[in-house]
Amino acid sequence: MRPALLNPLFAPVATLPGVGPKLALLFDALLAEPGRGARVLDLLFHLPHGVIDRSARPTIAEAPREGIVTLEVTVEEHRPGPPNRRNAPYRVIVSDGTGDLALIFFHAHAKRMEQMLPIGAKRWVSGKIEMWDGRLQMVHPDRVVDEAGLKSMPAFEPVYGLTAGLGPRVVAKAAAAALEDVPELPEWQDPAWVQARRLPTFGDALRDLHRPFSAAALGPDSKARQRLAYDELLASQLALLLARQRMKKAAGRSQAGDGRIAARIVAALLFALTGAQATALEDIRRDLAAPERMLRLLQGDVGSGKTVVALLAMASVVEAGRQAALMAPTEILARQHYEKLKPLADAAGLRTALLTGRDKGAGRRATLEALAGREIDILFGTHALFQEEVAFADLGLAVVDEQHRFGVHQRLALSRKGEAVDVLVMTATPIPRTLVLSYFGDMDVSVLREKPPGRQPIDTRVVSLDRLDEVVAGIGRAIAGGARAYWVCPLVEENEELDLAAAQERHETLTRIFGPRVGLVHGQMKGKDKDAAMAAFAAGETSILVATTVIEVGVDVPEATVMVIEHAEQFGLAQLHQLRGRVGRGTGKSSCLLLYKTPLGEVAKARLECMRRTEDGFEIAEEDLRLRGEGDVLGTRQSGMPGFKLAIPEMHAELLQAARDDAKLALERDPGLASERGEALRALLYLFERDAAIRLLRAG
Repeated sequence: MRPALLNPLFAPVATLPGVGPKLALLFDALLAEPGRGARVLDLLFHLPHGVIDRSARPTIAEAPREGIVTLEVTVEEHRPGPPNRRNAPYRVIVSDGTGDLALIFFHAHAKRMEQMLPIGAKRWVSGKIEMWDGRLQMVHPDRVVDEAGLKSMPAFEPVYGLTAGLGPRVVAKAAAAALEDVPELPEWQDPAWVQARRLPTFGDALRDLHRPFSAAALGPDSKARQRLAYDELLASQLALLLARQRMKKAAGRSQAGDGRIAARIVAALLFALTGAQATALEDIRRDLAAPERMLRLLQGDVGSGKTVVALLAMASVVEAGRQAALMAPTEILARQHYEKLKPLADAAGLRTALLTGRDKGAGRRATLEALAGREIDILFGTHALFQEEVAFADLGLAVVDEQHRFGVHQRLALSRKGEAVDVLVMTATPIPRTLVLSYFGDMDVSVLREKPPGRQPIDTRVVSLDRLDEVVAGIGRAIAGGARAYWVCPLVEENEELDLAAAQERHETLTRIFGPRVGLVHGQMKGKDKDAAMAAFAAGETSILVATTVIEVGVDVPEATVMVIEHAEQFGLAQLHQLRGRVGRGTGKSSCLLLYKTPLGEVAKARLECMRRTEDGFEIAEEDLRLRGEGDVLGTRQSGMPGFKLAIPEMHAELLQAARDDAKLALERDPGLASERGEALRALLYLFERDAAIRLLRAG
């Protein structure tokens, strides 16, 4: 049960004063997550991203023409526009003894103006001053207040992310009301750490950030931001360690194979294993043979040979008399893993099958019966693998590809399909060290940085869209010589606002030039049609495949040697790297053209330059992290990797390591979190919604 103390924070936003049903819906649009409405906590964690500085209080004569000023003035005169000119501005002349100023209002009502700015009254106006026709003016002042209003007007006004219909003052007012609901919480941080860092309490940190006293108060290095970042990182690391502890505690089974099947697979390979593959395999086999359960991340760059390592790991488990499963996030990828590894598995005498959500009727029943009857050694599939009716005879190893596209719960659901199931997680997204710790802190890690021998470097060029005709002509020459090319677009249909090439439109354009040799694949197509388009391209029936990012991960056509990415400036670095990795997979010389629209922003320019300079995925990942700053790190939001609300892993890396050590020590001293600090840490886990960790604690 969540501590009652936290209940006010988990109450709906609609319970705040001034937030009625209509506003609540707008707050839902801004803050809610699928399956639930916006809560007070969501609003408190929706931190301001900037401030409006209203602290400058000059006279009219001294007022600068840049920035915002707040002036103390006396109202001298009202000058409504002529009655026959509806769009004429309404002017109010004000002065302060050093000069005068016109306040300009459009579409103003005279009565309202007279109430707000009565002649002879003293008022404070805040906004930007400009010179027009030789006179000073302020168009639509941001604030017009009397003395009482001035006392409640912050010198530094927080700036929040908004949504249509929700104005800045409404969000600020609701956030101020939410701060009143923050209870006095027990201190979960180590007192010595708090003292050494001079950190505020959790509640004071929230107050400091929602009521900033300067622009610097919101920076990642401010005491308030450091406090909240550390709280979130501590909750995250504590939850990961509890999951790891639970996993290790659960009895494992030694699954030491004798190597006979693996040897047949290695003999069937066209190349020798790289040193990195051999080392990773050694790590995995050691884990499989140990009595504890394995939870390992296999991290490899594009084309580093993760799937072969996974197959050899699965072979070890089959040698030990058990079954294995490989789960991929999409049907295309699951089918491809199956088709790529089946010949090797067949050569080694392994019995394989494929199961996706599309399989129905008698075929599906036959697969399920064979699986339960131990007639299948390795089952490939999508999330369909952890559905209730899928029963293994004796599952020993679950391999999860592109883990960040699945939740931890799905990973656990698959591992519960057997007794003491070992788990191997793979990702083709090279992840910087700080993020590995953030997102995969409960796992041991093996890294593949080498590429198999024979892999050709990819010639990457950055080309303006102004030269589109030259690019199309070049593609024509390439396919006339037998090449195959991908052409990737960021959208499926034209969106006038974004002005990006749509896959369907580009497909039509290229079909007019090259005829039926142009295929199309995108995420909105039916699975059957996607597979057919991919199969036609793989077989060489089509020479150009126009696609969206549905081909980003795992698609493997060795004959494809050209990759064109249109509007490359719209993609993140990790995504560009994944897409480029679809070529250079065979023996032919490959090239990648990054087409961009001018003018290019500084960040986009740096991204494209990084892609041109290097193919090292780990170098690219570190650069991605640096360039994204506080934004969408590593494409996390695109790919579903869990994000942080308050911590910025690349900026708070030092805090992350400290939180890791703190969580470790806290659990060593108090494994059941039963002490006074332990109880406070439980509250922290609930606060950051790591409730699953509490359940693991209870389950022992």
